[in-house]
Amino acid sequence: MIVVTNTGPLIALASIDRLDLLPTLFGSLTVAATVVEECAVGGPIAVPDLRGLEWLTVLEAAPSNDWPTLRDLDRGERDTIAVALTHRAGLVIIDERIGRQAAAQLGLQITGTLGILAKAKTTGLIASFTTATDAMRKAGVRFHPALVGKIATVVGE
Repeated sequence: MIVVTNTGPLIALASIDRLDLLPTLFGSLTVAATVVEECAVGGPIAVPDLRGLEWLTVLEAAPSNDWPTLRDLDRGERDTIAVALTHRAGLVIIDERIGRQAAAQLGLQITGTLGILAKAKTTGLIASFTTATDAMRKAGVRFHPALVGKIATVVGE
């Protein structure tokens, strides 16, 4: 199954030094070249050079003119979804609400950082979903508190 991830989840997982969850859960992942560029720009949370990760394939996105739904998205989201559509991805990892809505409208299966953490918790890869989300929050990554609470309850915390 092809799994395509956007910038936000990479930054969020890098904030707690847990990018390793992605290849552990999915094997290999794919990103749009735009995502690599966005992560390389830097910011308060450092993301390692994505081109150096053996489990990550970088692809150029096809022009998104074929999908009018993508017009209002930022470049990273647009290209992530375009790569997912072009390569018939089985899953797209994206956090931003507008990007998730567009991906869903186009028939893509989606999850986000919180879904990754929930899966990691239920498979024993992390000890605590809540501890991970708290660490992300302290690093500056924001999720809706009610959603975090709801997922925490689902995973037994």
